[in-house]
Amino acid sequence: MRIRFYCRLSFICNLCFLCALLLQFLPHPPQGEIVATTIVIGYLFAGALNIVVNLVLMVLGMLKKFKSAEVPIWLVVVNLIFLIPECILLFR
Repeated sequence: MRIRFYCRLSFICNLCFLCALLLQFLPHPPQGEIVATTIVIGYLFAGALNIVVNLVLMVLGMLKKFKSAEVPIWLVVVNLIFLIPECILLFR
């Protein structure tokens, strides 16, 4: 299923979110396209994609089709953990 791909993509976006958060604490953050792309992916795409992925996984879990998605449990847990601070930043 494609949900496995989107879970992995969400994980990569979550790592960019973590990097974007850490960039805020640098006294003189670096400039450039890579930093700008990391911030955009981290703040915009990570939250939206992570919400959608976790909702789809929750629906699959309710329909008892989660095992057919073949998504590793550690990936689901990590994406769910990242969802909490992303929602706090999104809805504050």
